[in-house]
Amino acid sequence: MFWTIEKLEQRLKELNGFRYREIIPFTKMRFQEDTEGAIGTYPSDSGEWSEVRIGDRWNGRDKTIWLAMEIEMPSTWKDLRPVGLFNFGVTGRGNISGFESLLFVNGAPYQGIDTNHTEVLLPQDSAGSRISLHVRLWTGLNGYLPSGDIEHQLQQAEIAWIDEPTDDLYYTGTAVLETVKVLAPNSTIHLDLLQALDRAVKVLDWSRPGSDEFYRSVERASHELNQRLGAMPKMNDITVQCIGHTHIDVAWLWRLKHTREKSARSFSTVLRLMESYPDYIFLQTQPQLYAYLKVDYPEIYAAIRERIQEGQWEAGGAMWLEADCNLASGESLVRQLLYGIQFFREEFGIECKYLWLPDVFGYSWALPQILKKSGIEAFMTTKISWNQYNRMPHDTFMWRGIDGTEMLTHFITTPDPSRTENGAFFYTYNGTVTPETVQGIWDTYRDKALNRKLLLAYGYGDGGGGVNRDMLEMRRRLERMPGLPNVTTGRADDYFDDLVRRVGESEEYVHTWDGELYLELHRGTYTSQAYTKRANRKLELMYREVEWLSAMLCMMSNDWREYRREDLLAGWTILMRNQFHDIIPGSSIREVYEDSRVEYEEAEKIAAAVRAASESELRKPGSEEGSAYTLFNSAPWVRNDVLELPLQGEDTGGGWIDEAGNELCAELASDKWLVQAEGLPSMGFKSVEFVRDLKTQPMTCPFLFEGKRLETPFYRIDWNEAGQLTGIYDKAFVRSVLEPGSCGNVFQVFEDKPKSRHEAWDIDLYYEEKKREISMCTSIIPEEI
Repeated sequence: MFWTIEKLEQRLKELNGFRYREIIPFTKMRFQEDTEGAIGTYPSDSGEWSEVRIGDRWNGRDKTIWLAMEIEMPSTWKDLRPVGLFNFGVTGRGNISGFESLLFVNGAPYQGIDTNHTEVLLPQDSAGSRISLHVRLWTGLNGYLPSGDIEHQLQQAEIAWIDEPTDDLYYTGTAVLETVKVLAPNSTIHLDLLQALDRAVKVLDWSRPGSDEFYRSVERASHELNQRLGAMPKMNDITVQCIGHTHIDVAWLWRLKHTREKSARSFSTVLRLMESYPDYIFLQTQPQLYAYLKVDYPEIYAAIRERIQEGQWEAGGAMWLEADCNLASGESLVRQLLYGIQFFREEFGIECKYLWLPDVFGYSWALPQILKKSGIEAFMTTKISWNQYNRMPHDTFMWRGIDGTEMLTHFITTPDPSRTENGAFFYTYNGTVTPETVQGIWDTYRDKALNRKLLLAYGYGDGGGGVNRDMLEMRRRLERMPGLPNVTTGRADDYFDDLVRRVGESEEYVHTWDGELYLELHRGTYTSQAYTKRANRKLELMYREVEWLSAMLCMMSNDWREYRREDLLAGWTILMRNQFHDIIPGSSIREVYEDSRVEYEEAEKIAAAVRAASESELRKPGSEEGSAYTLFNSAPWVRNDVLELPLQGEDTGGGWIDEAGNELCAELASDKWLVQAEGLPSMGFKSVEFVRDLKTQPMTCPFLFEGKRLETPFYRIDWNEAGQLTGIYDKAFVRSVLEPGSCGNVFQVFEDKPKSRHEAWDIDLYYEEKKREISMCTSIIPEEI
C-alpha cells in the first residue's frame, strides 16, 4: 500500500498528545530576579515578587530568575503516574546555549528542566497534597552567537498523569516505525513489523479522540502490537550495551561557575529517572564535578553516593577531569590519574581500570606507559574519528607507546545522524538510543571479526543535560525488537573488563598502532591563548621545585608533618582544572580565560608561600644578613652556572667562597656581582659567602661582539638590520649552517581564516596562501652576562 509509513508517522504524532490526561495548568506564578546568581542557592520566598503568566517573556544574558508555583494535587490521582510538563524557553543542542533550570520541590532540588527535559515525574505519593515548586531559571549564554540578550517565553506549566497504555503504544509504535526505516525494504522482518504496526493502528477509534472509548481502543491496539512483536523471533549475535552518560565540559562556552550549576541540574535529573527505571545505568566521570557538587549541593551528592553503592550509578574514568593530552606535561598527566583514581577510591571505594576521554584533541605517545603504570587496562575515546582526511583503520586495537608499552584501545562508534552526510565518519559520545544508532554503531565498526559487543553512551551532552525518558523507554523496546542487534544495559567497567578478557583470548589478529593518536583537526589549539599555556608550564615547573624543596626539608628534619600536602594539593587541583581540554587549548570563551588568570595567580601564590617556608628552613645561617646565599639546584644533574648577586653594602672590595672555602671566580658588573658557581649538586643545595678584602679571581668571557657579528667558541653568527640571521658558521664542522642567500630568524605572519566557525581552534591547509614577512626591527641590543 502506498504511503503506509507516512500514514503511521502521522497517527503516532497525533497519539503523542493523548499520553497526558486531566491536564491542569498553573494559573498563578510568581517571578523574581536573582541579582546575585550565587552558586548553590536554594529557594526563598523573601523579597519582592511579581506575577507572571503563560505567554510572558523573560530575557537577559547570564541572568538568573526564580519562578514560584503551588498546586493542590488531585486526590483521585493516588494510583496514577503524575507528571509536570514545562516549557520555559529554548535550549541549544547539547545544552551548549540557551536556557536551563533546576526545579525544587518543597524546597529540595528535584530535576533539571530544559528543552530536552520538559517532563518531570512527580512524587507518586503527592496525590491529595499541596506541593510547592520553585524553578531557578538561567537565561544561558549565546553559544557560538555574538553576545547580547537572549529572549525566552513561558510557554507551558502544567500537571497531568500519564496514561500507561497510550504511552506504551506511542513508544512501541515509534520503535517499530524507526526500525522499519533502517531495515532492508525487501526483508521479511521489515514487512512483518510494518504490517504489525499498521494493523495495531487500525484498531484505534478516532471518532471521539480523548473519550473513554478512544482510550479503550488504545489499550486494544497496544495489546495487538505487543502480541505480534512477542511472536516474532529475535535472532542476532550482535550486542549493543547502552550506558547513560552526560558529557559536561568543565568550561567552554560557559564559565566554571556555570558548570557547577549544570552538574546539579544534570545529576538531579539522573537521580529522578533512576527512581522509575531501575534498569537505568548511568556513568559519570570527572571527580572535579563530584567535588563541586559535594560543596554546592550536599544532598544531591549524598544521593549519588547511595546510587553508587547500589551499582546503578557508575563513577569511573580515572582522570581528575578530561584533560588535554598534548600540552600538559607528563607529570601533569600522572597527577590527573593519581588524584582522579585516589578520589574515586576514597569517596566511593572504587578502583578505576579504564580511562574515559571521549572529547580530547589528540593523545600523546607517552600515554600508554603512563596508563599502564597507573593500573589502567583499557582506554576509550571517539574524537579521533573527527579527522579531516585519514580515517583510523581500526576501532579496537593495541596502542603501543614510546617505550613499547601496549594499551587496549577502543573507539565508541555511535554515529551522529547530523554529521554522516557525504560519507563522513564522525562518532559521537552524545548518542541517542534509536534503531539508526544501534544498527549504525555496528555498521561503522571496523573490527567485526574481533569483537561483536559494542558500547553505546547515550544522553544529551557537552553542556550536560543527560538522558531523558524518551531514551529510556526506547531502549527498553529496542531490547526486544527483531531485526536489530541485542540492546542491553550495563556498566562500562564490566564492559571493559570483558573486552580485555575477550581480546586477550581471541584467536583473531589484534592490530597495533605505534605512535601518537594525532587528531587531524583543531591544530590552532597548540598556540591559541598563549598566556594560559605559558602560565601552565611555568606553574608545572614551579610546583615540581616546591614539592622537591618540601620533601628535602622533611627528609633532613626526619619529620613529615612539615610537608604542606593540603596546600600543594589545592595548587595542583587548580593546575589540573585549567588543563581541561577546552581551557588550556584556547577553545573557550573570553570569560573563561579571565577566570583562569585569577586561578593561576592563586596557584602561584600557594606555591610561593610553600617555597618561601621551605627555603627559610633550608637556608644557610647568615643568609638573612645578605652575606651568604644558599643555592638550590633542582635539576637531576650537577650544574655550573653564573649567578647574579647584589652588591654587599657600599664596599666593592672582596670576593666569594663556597662552603668548602674554595675561592670563586667573580667580577663586579655595575650594580651587581657575577659569580661563577661550580659543582652545584644534583637535586641538592650549596652555599656561597662574600668575604671582604678577598682578592677576586676575574671571570673570562668567551663571547666577542663586533658590530653585527657574535663570535663564540663554537659559532660565528651574523645578522642584518631586520634582526634576521644572515650567517651561522659552525666552527667544529667547518661549514655554514644556512643555505647560500637564505636567512634565519625570519618572522612571518599568515592569514588565519579557517573554513569553520572555530577561529581559535583551526588552521586549515590553505593558510600559506597569504604570507607576510615582518622586517620592522627597531633595535638590536646585545646583552653581556
